[in-house]
Amino acid sequence: MSELLSYMQRHTDEIVALVRLLAEHESPTAHDPAEKAASDHLATYLEGMLTGYGAEVERLPQAVRGDHLVARWGQGERPTLILAHYDTVWPLGTLNSMPVRVVDDQLRGPGVYDMKGGFVLGLMAVRCLREMVRLHGPVTFLINSDEEVGSLTSRSLIESEARRSQAALVLEPAQPPNAALKTSRKGVGRFHLKVIGQPGHSGWVAEYGVSAVEEMARQVVDLYGLADHGRGTTINVGVMQGGTRANVIAAEAVADIDLRVTNKAEGERMTEAILNRQPFNPGAKIEVSGGLNRPPMERTPGTVALFEAAQRVGESLGLAITESSSGGGSDGNFTSAIGVPTLDGLGVVGGGAHGHDEHLLVSQLAARAALVAGVLEAVTSGRVGLP
Repeated sequence: MSELLSYMQRHTDEIVALVRLLAEHESPTAHDPAEKAASDHLATYLEGMLTGYGAEVERLPQAVRGDHLVARWGQGERPTLILAHYDTVWPLGTLNSMPVRVVDDQLRGPGVYDMKGGFVLGLMAVRCLREMVRLHGPVTFLINSDEEVGSLTSRSLIESEARRSQAALVLEPAQPPNAALKTSRKGVGRFHLKVIGQPGHSGWVAEYGVSAVEEMARQVVDLYGLADHGRGTTINVGVMQGGTRANVIAAEAVADIDLRVTNKAEGERMTEAILNRQPFNPGAKIEVSGGLNRPPMERTPGTVALFEAAQRVGESLGLAITESSSGGGSDGNFTSAIGVPTLDGLGVVGGGAHGHDEHLLVSQLAARAALVAGVLEAVTSGRVGLP
């Protein structure tokens, strides 16, 4: 594997320059036409880049958010799927206060870590293997534009491509603090709870009114009681609103709920418990909507085989590769849930995701790019022994 590392070391400056260029193309997950236009501008640039690297590129137009891209190298059944996203959590204009810059060993800027750096590593891995004639099977590189909001329009595309593929490699950042790969992720659920009470004068609440705020308070306490930290099940009421004035019995209250679970059975149990809420006060009404928007990514035999292959590649590169579980979701949750061996966290080393200190470590770029290339070579050559 030393030749893969040497290749990436020779091209480190190019890797840094490319990540900088992509980060300076702002691409928020679109909420308005200006943001969609910015995202589509980057999609056009990526489309041209992928075509220049020998891929056949399909562009899938989207009505609201940026367009999705699917790049393919080679023909044949059971390609290896690489997943990346180009959308970020940062709104247009972030570069004015958070410019892309190198500070010591850190490349800082919106999206460099999550996950434009990962995209570049995947691109360089494919390029390196093609130049060395070591890409032994077809590869599909799917780049979507809405991962940060749950892959609302790309989920079906991801699952469709995954069903055709022998494995999925996800270029999300490595897990701090040890740059671990991710062999499992929690499933993510989002729910909206609405309570309808009976309004009236606050002085007569005992006789006539039903406070939606009081009912919501009871519901929230009960919801937190459903958490089971021993199973890794967490629940959080992140937003709660209700009422109009202090002297008016609240007619309505709403809350947004976040659920995290480690396996499918727990997801089903918790989803049922949340959706089937009953009021404590029989005079109140309860309405609940939502569900799991990302199923759990469980540690399967196929994922273990990929991880062990990554360990062998890492050893040849002088890297100690470890594994971790993440409380956050990614597009790897979708591929794993339908039974496709999935390895996540193959992206850049750094930190500060979604924060003003977002950064990647320049000194780790060559080794991580070589790791991606080595794992991709092992999978496409059939040396991994996938179930």
